[in-house]
Amino acid sequence: MTTQRTDPEPAETNRIEAFSDGVFAIAITLLVLELHVPDAPEGELWHALRQEWPQFGAYLTSFAILGIMWINHHSMFRQIRRADRGVMFLNLFLLLWTALLPFPTNLFAEKLKDHTIDAHVAAAVYSTNLTLAAIAFSAIWWHVLRKHLVDHEMTRSEQRKSVLRYSVGTVIYAATIGLSFISAPLTLLLQFLLALYYGFEQLRTRSDLTAVDENA
Repeated sequence: MTTQRTDPEPAETNRIEAFSDGVFAIAITLLVLELHVPDAPEGELWHALRQEWPQFGAYLTSFAILGIMWINHHSMFRQIRRADRGVMFLNLFLLLWTALLPFPTNLFAEKLKDHTIDAHVAAAVYSTNLTLAAIAFSAIWWHVLRKHLVDHEMTRSEQRKSVLRYSVGTVIYAATIGLSFISAPLTLLLQFLLALYYGFEQLRTRSDLTAVDENA
């Protein structure tokens, strides 16, 4: 007599969120370690600080990106009732690019003022890192919807809209890879603006749905 194999029960998300919070905290802390006091002659400190604008610009952009990624990660997992192995692996894929971000940030800052191909390559590496992180975010949400792991009912229209909102930013992130070979500073600016875009709520939360029902 053979026994039928069943998939393991999905697990709580608490441990995933706690582990992810630690990775985000370490990554965002590592960013500031790349800022250094400029070696300036007496009376030239202000001028020297202005020359360090690529470091400050890259730091602020990556800080905004990581901070908003953490907020949206919290918002997403607040709506996931259970996590299966697929969610765990996709979340690790996201954390891979999260933990790596301080390296391309430093690379971008170091090469941003170069008038060589190096500046464009550094910008492309930075953009590729963010594109892969955005893809990972979208993949988690797509998987959650496909496996019906959301803690509230969503119509097919609501599901499509939520995936589309994630995907729009992902497509623009991918476009910045090409933009990197046109203008490195413009690429950095667009990355910052994308962080602002993702600062708006991408998903309808349970409280949003409750408010809609109460006002109906």
